[in-house]
Amino acid sequence: MNIDIQPFNVLFLCTHNSARSILAEAMLNHLGRGRFKAYSAGSSPRENQKPNPIALDTLRMAGVSIEGLSSKSWDVFAKPDAPHMDLVITVCDNAAGEVCPYWPGQPATAHWGYADPSTVEGEDEKKREAFVQTLHLIRKRLEIFVNLPASSLTRLAIEQTARDLTQLDKAFHE
Repeated sequence: MNIDIQPFNVLFLCTHNSARSILAEAMLNHLGRGRFKAYSAGSSPRENQKPNPIALDTLRMAGVSIEGLSSKSWDVFAKPDAPHMDLVITVCDNAAGEVCPYWPGQPATAHWGYADPSTVEGEDEKKREAFVQTLHLIRKRLEIFVNLPASSLTRLAIEQTARDLTQLDKAFHE
């Protein structure tokens, strides 16, 4: 008997959907082993916005697929035919403070703030290092998340766990 188990859908939000949310989407799809399906979007991507080239290079160097990654508005996921989200995570402080659209099914929500690596100035190597560091922080959090037992993936449990994972920042920086 083959039971089709639906993946747990996670939407990562940021302002422009070019760096942090793209990194998180790709990393969760990489680590999720079919149990999770990640998406990303922005509250106000610029016209013709594309994923940051350094973000894409960072993912490639980490062995993570960049296939299908694109910058898009969060409005795409508020439409009736959009995939149902189980969890929506903001990854930048700007998006966390904005009024989000209504998400069908009222998914769990959390905020995992990361510094914007695309704002780092200086030599290319310094910029690349900022993206690598951000991807490392995202990966650490997601490795814990993807290893949760299935019983932890109820709406209330996942919301609490996602919020608890916010506290990892303090542990990483101590």
